[in-house]
Amino acid sequence: MDGTGGGRRAYIGSFTSAGGRGVTTAAVDPDTGALTVLRHTDAVPDPSYLVPGPGAEMLYAVSETEEGHAAAFSLADPDRPTPVGEPVPVDGSGPTHLTCAAGQLITANYTSGSVSALRLRPDGGLAGPPTVLPHHGSGPVRDRQEGPHAHAVVADPSWRWLLSADLGADSVWIYRLDHAGAAPRPHGRTPLRPGSGPRHLVFHPRGERVYVINELDSTVTCCRWDRGGGALEPTTTVRTLPDATAGLTGENHPSELVVSADGRWAWAANRGHDSVAVLALDPHGDGMELVTTVPCGGHWPRDLALDPAGRRLYVANERSGDVTWFDLDSETGVPRRAGSIEVPAATCVVFG
Repeated sequence: MDGTGGGRRAYIGSFTSAGGRGVTTAAVDPDTGALTVLRHTDAVPDPSYLVPGPGAEMLYAVSETEEGHAAAFSLADPDRPTPVGEPVPVDGSGPTHLTCAAGQLITANYTSGSVSALRLRPDGGLAGPPTVLPHHGSGPVRDRQEGPHAHAVVADPSWRWLLSADLGADSVWIYRLDHAGAAPRPHGRTPLRPGSGPRHLVFHPRGERVYVINELDSTVTCCRWDRGGGALEPTTTVRTLPDATAGLTGENHPSELVVSADGRWAWAANRGHDSVAVLALDPHGDGMELVTTVPCGGHWPRDLALDPAGRRLYVANERSGDVTWFDLDSETGVPRRAGSIEVPAATCVVFG
């Protein structure tokens, strides 16, 4: 196969307000992992984060604007994501992340500091109005933590709970998912270190640990997760940089974290240092050790994604306008740069 025929597709989000082309469709070469751009759609402004829907027949996007919308795309033709209805308001400002869970599309609204839930229609489209769940709180970093800033929403592997990282309130909010069709219900809140700025989170493959990447102090926090009671307990924290200044001339703001399917490795993106941090995880998932950092292949890595086989790592470099991919060494965890494509203002990569 030549990499542009049938087979897997990647979908890349971008900021149209910064010169991006909206949602880019790319073919994935099954042998090398190389991406080939096929086409773009700018049907939605600033589709900065994407998520495939259940069954891989739909693709959903936030519209990270002041007004705040979410949009649905049909993947009946995987090469041509087609809007299903008009974008639907989330009644929150600056939605940055989203997930599908319990018959809902749920967004994290950064600017307004809230989580919104929209019902999924039988045709995969979105039904408003949303249920809006406001966060509260603030942190010590005055120019970034004057109030809550929900940045991510992730369902736990049991699909009973939803966790939301809030950068402004230095907290992870916990919601109970309702599989009878109702919106998530508030359950609890776990504070993290003041001034850390939790941005994103990911579960260990066994589902008993959660790793939170902190934007404001360049760290990752490991937490024990009790899925029976919906309780999160922070345990250890490590830096995503070798030391406070190694190779760095300005500030560093980590953005995303992914974990290998075997639970041995985690990779974190460093914006500013423009690197990917390689973290070794102990067999229990509690211990983390920074092994090394490697250049991200561009500037300002906003998102990381593992290919479905877990053999390659893809980096969306927002300010250099490219997506770079790396082959992963299964023994050392170290990524080796394999190629890149131009994608202006790239913000995320997902696979269909």
